Amino acid sequence: MLTRRMPITLAIVGAGRLGRALGRLLRDRGWRIGAVVTRSAATARTAVRAIGDGTPCEKPTRRVLAAEIILITTPDGAIRPVADELASMGREEWRGKVVLHTSGALDHHELAALERWGAATGSLHPMQTFSPKVKPHLEGVLFAIEGHTRALKAARRIARELGGVPVRLRAGAKPAYHAAGALASGHVLGIVEAAVRILMGQGFTRRQATQALLPLTRQTLENYVHLGPAAAWTGPVSRGDYSTVAKHLKALGKHPKEYGAAYTAVSRLSAAVLSGDAGDTLRQLERILKRI
Repeated sequence: MLTRRMPITLAIVGAGRLGRALGRLLRDRGWRIGAVVTRSAATARTAVRAIGDGTPCEKPTRRVLAAEIILITTPDGAIRPVADELASMGREEWRGKVVLHTSGALDHHELAALERWGAATGSLHPMQTFSPKVKPHLEGVLFAIEGHTRALKAARRIARELGGVPVRLRAGAKPAYHAAGALASGHVLGIVEAAVRILMGQGFTRRQATQALLPLTRQTLENYVHLGPAAAWTGPVSRGDYSTVAKHLKALGKHPKEYGAAYTAVSRLSAAVLSGDAGDTLRQLERILKRI
């Protein structure tokens, strides 16, 4: 199925922003899109228009069985119930099908009901953020894959056809893998937004605050890439300037408590992972923090 040159038919269950993006990109590469399932007829039609192909379905349906590969892109909590519902519809007809879900934190065991009827199950997760208004860049992006042999083969093909780099994970590694992604993406965004609001509190407009901070963030990341973590590290903790750390925390006391707590936690984390002598840096940092 996965080696012949005939177009592969893909069904997408739960076609939100991720499902639509992957469906559109694969359609552009010659894949056929079969059933496109969402929670309502209206959103299913919208998804099909966004993908450029497919049959809109407002709930799981036997039409999904017409596809060779089924991609479940629902929220994590819906994966197992959807798999159970699909399994009850097809039973023996699932033999020979490949079913992949796209959760970053869950593994193929969420699809156990389909596996019992002979489907090859696995998971495929691109380490990338998806926005409804921005076309995702997947060239060179890591795709975490895991599952059974035939599912891994399908997942590798999808990743490579999208320009990504498939990396096989063991099932138990997925929560830690996903936590790393959350730290590098969502939590970084929270820190940047907090910094923007701090400047806005000092009279900056939002535009001025972002113009001040984003070049700093970008340059830090560039330094990280080219110089490595230790050489790129900057700020008062990196210099042992703990009196400035104290001043920062005093100033942040005028903001919601989460700001100072985050500054303290990130200072400790940076000392632990970036300092050449983490133990000594943390001891000195703790002495200052206890005085505040």
